[in-house]
Amino acid sequence: MNDHGDTPADLAEADTATDAFVAHRNLLFTVAYEMLGSAADAEDVLQETWLRWSKVDLDTVDDRRAYLVRITTRQALNRLRSLKRRREAYVGQWLPEPLLTTPDVAEDVELAESVSMALMLVLETLSPTERAVFVLREVFEVDYEEIAAAVDKTPAAVRQIAHRARKHVEARRPRKTVSVREARTVLESFQRALESRDPQQLLDVLAPDVVVLSDGGGIRRAALRPIIGSDKFTRLFLGGSAKAGVTVTCQPTVLNGNPALVILADGEIDGVMAIRAEEGRISGLYYVRNPHKLTRVGEATPLTR
Repeated sequence: MNDHGDTPADLAEADTATDAFVAHRNLLFTVAYEMLGSAADAEDVLQETWLRWSKVDLDTVDDRRAYLVRITTRQALNRLRSLKRRREAYVGQWLPEPLLTTPDVAEDVELAESVSMALMLVLETLSPTERAVFVLREVFEVDYEEIAAAVDKTPAAVRQIAHRARKHVEARRPRKTVSVREARTVLESFQRALESRDPQQLLDVLAPDVVVLSDGGGIRRAALRPIIGSDKFTRLFLGGSAKAGVTVTCQPTVLNGNPALVILADGEIDGVMAIRAEEGRISGLYYVRNPHKLTRVGEATPLTR
């Protein structure tokens, strides 16, 4: 027994609990991030998960991975319900917090799509329970019984929720996913157009009905509503940078498992741009300028299924 009254058995169990949590931490973060769209909130959920996990009698746990996912899901659901209210008061358009990701995320096509800006925004249109069920079932392939335990529903109800959520997502997700190589080629053309400030090059790489969403969080200037149309975006972007008198340069990167650009204004990070590419053109453009959401673009965040 040590000075704190812990027996060797207590300490051994604490080590085992810590080892299990650390072993599954990247998975738990990925679950929380896909449910919340925020790395900061996902980290808070992991703290809450650890506090609850550290008090569990491990002798009663058959599957530690499943048990940890269940705790994480419950904590993320609680936070998601409160976030809905906070986001209603958000200034302008809300976009998920972008993450610099490791190469293995891009290699896992399904994981890369599930954390893409395009799909994460579709998930925002689901109810909290629908989102939890969809993420656990479609991304992490958790069985219905385990999801039921996590969301406090019957397995039959979970099957219905999963079916409803799947139909909702399928109706709104990008019509066709493109390869990383195709997306990178489109992005290279877009980068050349931005840096050359050539309006025709921009119009050539943007789909005529491109939808542009920008998130300044009330801190940086951004459009309060979607910009629709290549003509309108080209005028606004080129006019805005000319008026500000800044030199725009871009650095290719990989955010959320997909090719993206870090936008520099006179050498300082102005924001990041993620894209949705279809048929050789950009059909969706996501510009995150809120500085509070740019803290994860300098160091890779490991995600896993």
